[in-house]
Amino acid sequence: MNDKPALDDALLKKVRLFQRDEITASILYGKLSRIIQNEGNRKVLENMAHGERGHYEFWKSLSGTDEKPYRGVIFFYYLCARVLGLTFALKLLERGEAAASAGYKDVAHIIPEAEQIGSEEDAHEDELLGMLEEERLAYMGSIVLGLNDALVELTGTLAGLTFALRNGPLVAVSGIITGIAAAFSMAASDYLASKAEDDPRAAKSAVYTGVAYLGTVVLLVLPYLVLPSSGSWIFVSLGITLTVAVGIIAAFNYYLAVAKDLDFKKRFLEMAGISLGVSAFSFGVGLIVRAVFGIEL
Repeated sequence: MNDKPALDDALLKKVRLFQRDEITASILYGKLSRIIQNEGNRKVLENMAHGERGHYEFWKSLSGTDEKPYRGVIFFYYLCARVLGLTFALKLLERGEAAASAGYKDVAHIIPEAEQIGSEEDAHEDELLGMLEEERLAYMGSIVLGLNDALVELTGTLAGLTFALRNGPLVAVSGIITGIAAAFSMAASDYLASKAEDDPRAAKSAVYTGVAYLGTVVLLVLPYLVLPSSGSWIFVSLGITLTVAVGIIAAFNYYLAVAKDLDFKKRFLEMAGISLGVSAFSFGVGLIVRAVFGIEL
């Protein structure tokens, strides 16, 4: 670029924001490249880190100042990659790249080079999409099986037991026993089904199913163990359990929506409707059992 365009205050502010975005992405891609085992994917991220650094230097030549990265953003995405998987983190980053590309096009009539940078951001998005291959997504069907079955079965069971027994520790113990037995049963069924299809991943698939089920059991039963068991507290425990169930459904479906480009709202409403519908039905069953058998604890 031979002539430096005149920047008014508004445009200078945008340029400095672009700088921060670019240096943030450069550092983040560099950090992510160091946790990837696949050599090809590592090279892609290293090249992207280098490219984002070049973009930063271009914007710096216009602003004449250095800009600090968004450390919180780097920490957030790096944590996502570590906890929720690289695919989830890269999918979120992909959305950021698309937004950055649109922002550059808005200033391209003043800074022509911005259009080229925007095109490179689009290329980065395509490169990210080409990397998305991860074990936990390969076993997502098993996780869905364990999670969904635990939510439907256990919310219904706990709701029914709450109204039938009205005793927190007893409901919790009954839920734990039911949940553990169901988790092993579900894992075994998944293993046998996969084995019958000669799936070499049958054992690991069963583990994912069982762990997803057990993790859900722990979260749903916990309110009954923590809160007092007397009086109306038992219904508070149930309310918290149902809230936790909805929270799990929302978090899981958001993860799927991001990682696999699915419709969050549709899947969330469907899964939440089934789980809460079973719980409502079990409410009635619990009341009937209590009335018919005259249970008083």
